[in-house]
Amino acid sequence: MTTYDDRASLTDLTTTAERVRRSVESVIEGKPEVVRLSLTVLLAEGHLLIEDVPGVGKTMLAKALARSIDCSVRRIQFTPDLLPSDITGVSIFDQQRREFEFKPGAIFAQIVIGDEINRASPKTQSALLESMEERQVTIDGHSYELPDPFMVVATQNPVEMEGTYPLPEAQRDRFMARVSIGYPSPEAELQMLDVHGGVSPLGDLQPVAHAHDIAKLIEAVRTVHVADAVRRYAVQLVGATRSHADLRLGASPRATLHLLRAAKATAALSGRDYCLPDDVQGLAVAVLAHRLLPTAQAQLNRRTAEQVVLEILQQTPVPTAAGGASVPAPPHRPGAPYDTRQQPGVRRL
Repeated sequence: MTTYDDRASLTDLTTTAERVRRSVESVIEGKPEVVRLSLTVLLAEGHLLIEDVPGVGKTMLAKALARSIDCSVRRIQFTPDLLPSDITGVSIFDQQRREFEFKPGAIFAQIVIGDEINRASPKTQSALLESMEERQVTIDGHSYELPDPFMVVATQNPVEMEGTYPLPEAQRDRFMARVSIGYPSPEAELQMLDVHGGVSPLGDLQPVAHAHDIAKLIEAVRTVHVADAVRRYAVQLVGATRSHADLRLGASPRATLHLLRAAKATAALSGRDYCLPDDVQGLAVAVLAHRLLPTAQAQLNRRTAEQVVLEILQQTPVPTAAGGASVPAPPHRPGAPYDTRQQPGVRRL
């Protein structure tokens, strides 16, 4: 369990996270769940994929999160002619010194914004694989470490849009979570016109936290306790995707790690030093769905990966306190975010 100093760190975490949340929500209005998930991925040392139609604020969310933290930020505009060396860097021969000199690419920043990542070719997209997983870049046999903390926030349009390429499975698996912003409510859209109708909402945004603070908060998240029952529950959820009849590709062991890390960050943001099954349930769709590939028959039946994950949540028993009988997850309301903290009937550890 955590010590007194760890609990103090969690208190600092919630205070700092609240400042960042308010800063981002001053730009992205009416989407508190999306902003909270972005913070969760940041503190869980993951990468975030924002997928939605053009014009709903994908890039705005990424830039608002980056500007709310005093850290190095680089933006990569993915286009069909973008080269892998534009991302990772290149070695250039210095004629005066008679040796090769490495010129770092755009990936060398603490927060990297990859705008419209699926408009580049799969070869260029794959340039991010090593950096996202190992937090380093290897050029000409030399490895260069990336700064800490390091996070990739990528936006993409749905694959049905013209001029897009599907992300390789290996790259999708490296994103901890995928989120869709969706259209704002009429009230939020009217407020957007009143507040941001004449000026850019990012113009007055100032950093409210430092990169060193975020690094300390990440260390605090690592101390969050996860009971064996919650670990087994996460393994059962991920394992069920590998044998589901509607899926031809299930979630990887990396998905299990991402699910537990995100659950620990969610618990810390809630001021707890321990995880609940609710934390795992509330993140299952965001963490697992983008990694799954439905079968051809499931696609003909218009079955989505999100629906499959929700079905697995319904069928997998939830851990209970003191070894009591397990209970199934509560029914999910269509169109509502799956968050068992707002639904009765789920027992907690």
